[in-house]
Amino acid sequence: MIEVREKPKMVERALLVGVQTPTDSAELTSQLLAELAELVNTLGIAVTGSTVARVRTPAPRFFLGSGKAADIIAEAKALGCDCLVFDVELSPAQQRNWESVSGVCVIDRQEVILDIFSERARTREAVLQVALARAEHSLPRLKNAWTHLSRQRGGGSVTQRGEGEAQIELDSRMVRQRIARLKRELTDVVRHRDTQRKLRERVPVPTAAIVGYTNAGKSTLLNALTGAGVLAEDKLFATLDPTTRQCALPSGQKILLTDTVGFVRRLPHQLVDAFKATLEEAVVADILIHVLDASNPEVEQHAETTLAVLKELGAVDKRVLTVYNKADCPAAAGHEHGDNGSPRYGANGKPDTFRVSAVTGGGLPALTERLDDVLREQLDVREFLIPHERYEIVARLHAAGVVRHERAEDDGIHIVGSIPPRLEGLVQRFAV
Repeated sequence: MIEVREKPKMVERALLVGVQTPTDSAELTSQLLAELAELVNTLGIAVTGSTVARVRTPAPRFFLGSGKAADIIAEAKALGCDCLVFDVELSPAQQRNWESVSGVCVIDRQEVILDIFSERARTREAVLQVALARAEHSLPRLKNAWTHLSRQRGGGSVTQRGEGEAQIELDSRMVRQRIARLKRELTDVVRHRDTQRKLRERVPVPTAAIVGYTNAGKSTLLNALTGAGVLAEDKLFATLDPTTRQCALPSGQKILLTDTVGFVRRLPHQLVDAFKATLEEAVVADILIHVLDASNPEVEQHAETTLAVLKELGAVDKRVLTVYNKADCPAAAGHEHGDNGSPRYGANGKPDTFRVSAVTGGGLPALTERLDDVLREQLDVREFLIPHERYEIVARLHAAGVVRHERAEDDGIHIVGSIPPRLEGLVQRFAV
């Protein structure tokens, strides 16, 4: 496999470089730099320092001015850093220029996120998605990947004139072929996922996708509501693969909850495209549960990032329940309300905002009751009298999780339930 380039095996100390453009506030630049530090630490690289460069117009050679570039290189050498990490996307040429002058490894935020995803991918789908994103990211950077690019493949038949085929052309063709193969394999995986979803739809249970910023507590919430037992760690991108589990609501109605991959600001476009197969769970879900970290002072910016990605996926018209998680943390006080005490976020004119702790269970009953109410609004609650000899219909309604109340009577089984369209033909003639 051809990667972006072979990084030094012992990258231990990094200097972070933030870039403030005229459209960025100093506060936003500081927040992004702090987030970059957390991302770099997730890779096991120590952050020894950080600096901010103000740029009016990006320079073609270093993105920054040559004077500022010299200052940054001098600071990196003084701190003994073996890596420069930029919080702005560098072009392949700019990356080469920085490494040539500084003599250290140079990466940007996109490459950091790609490396984290590469380490955390477990299932076949996640591995393929990350490999595809890395291959697409590496293609324009091949000139920096090898030391033998000037070598050429000479000769050929009489009809093949010229100097031959350069190694860079061979390598580019290899990467393009790999990209095409990965896309084919990923298409097969997506087709398999569609088949699984269609099988679930045969037993039509409502679905909700848990979405939100990375490390907001989505997996912990899934575990608290369903007992799923999925990995939940205080790390960025602890889980990449969607997990679906069934949850029983207070009325007895069942709902499928899916934990999706977390979002982050300036998520590489390659990953947004590659992970659409995973994130499409949010597109097809009946309800979105938007989880926010109430203890994080940047919770509003995190919410905006999540909503922006959902808009890109075409999932902004879904019914949204906003959940401020980690309410048990002292730093969480007041973050879920505006200055006038009203909820910051709502849906369809209703608050639909909840303060919970997925760890202690606080606030979860109110959330599940609201899920019940929303499903009752979306599904038509009706009454049926099923003959005793047709108890297989009652069993199928229970399997679909749509039965709210059941009572045995002399002439049949009295059922109150929310009947989805797929089961309408099965029970229509038994309606009361």
